[in-house]
Amino acid sequence: MSQKIERDQQRFKKIVRGKVKSNLSKYIGRGEMIGKKGNDLVSIPLPQIDIPQFRYGEKGSGGVGQGEGQPGQPLTAPRGDSDAGAGDQPGGHILEVELSLEELAAIMGEELALPRIEPRGKKNIVTTRDKYTGIRQAGPESLRHFKRTFKRALKRQISSGVYDPKNPTVMPIREDKQYRSWKEIQKPESVACIIYMMDVSGSMTDEQKEIVRVESFWIDTWIKKHYKGIQTIYIIHDAVAQEVDEHTFYHTRESGGTKISSAYELCDKIINQRFPPDQWNLYAFHFSDGDNWGDDIPHCIEILTERLLPKVNLFGYGQVESPYGSGEFFDYIKEMLGEKANVVASRIPDREAILGSIKEFLGTGR
Repeated sequence: MSQKIERDQQRFKKIVRGKVKSNLSKYIGRGEMIGKKGNDLVSIPLPQIDIPQFRYGEKGSGGVGQGEGQPGQPLTAPRGDSDAGAGDQPGGHILEVELSLEELAAIMGEELALPRIEPRGKKNIVTTRDKYTGIRQAGPESLRHFKRTFKRALKRQISSGVYDPKNPTVMPIREDKQYRSWKEIQKPESVACIIYMMDVSGSMTDEQKEIVRVESFWIDTWIKKHYKGIQTIYIIHDAVAQEVDEHTFYHTRESGGTKISSAYELCDKIINQRFPPDQWNLYAFHFSDGDNWGDDIPHCIEILTERLLPKVNLFGYGQVESPYGSGEFFDYIKEMLGEKANVVASRIPDREAILGSIKEFLGTGR
């Protein structure tokens, strides 16, 4: 019975994964899902799945089971009057299932065919782990090596002539016991830093920031699947850049001009001071509506090519469409795509484009 239940449960999980994959764009674009996460679990509403169950009809309501019936006739009579107002009978229900963020990341990776990220850097701080490497004569009973202990006891009894083949009882004594020994080994851990930069000038609306928030969350979820440790840095900029916390990053709105190079300068400074590229895997993502002060563009390209790109695993530029921004900066980044393997540019006009943008950013596997 337990095996049958396990098979049914696995089959149901496959159905759920299939439903989530077929509606992945809808789930990915929902900002409220991010707020719902607790203990790394999120609730996924799946109205398309109907769980089969038996329902008891009302006594004397007719239908099949109360007498003769015809093919297609319902088991019970319809409930209520469809033309009436508010009713007192139960209606349909939406099933909610809980999936872990790791499961969602796996589903997203399968659907988008995302390659596994290969870490390149190792952090200077290492973790210590126990590795069992040999045998010793003393130790706790939980580490006793039963096979070796039994063989030593058997050899001793045979050599001393006390072993009886008709009554093959082997009784280890203290001298027979063997225990696993271990030693501590130091293992470097792959770690990563994600640096998010966002234009918060007056041309960036709240909707554009919500798109950035949702996409950043799923980028985080995928990258964290491949690293033991993640640090996240947030930079906002208009004409001047500053490092902020996560809440400020998504809720600040400024006015005035835009100078993208200020964000790239600060990003480079933070990397040099806190995240040596030979020890860290570095990911930098910049989101903007593409509006920039014209004389600043050559300086931006210089910082990228000469200073940032040699240090980062990946630089992603995401351009959200704004009714106020010019959008011209995308063309300058696009010119770099053929020359620099770790540069990705993506247009994100609305929430429906988030899934495709994630594939563009993470499809390189860097």
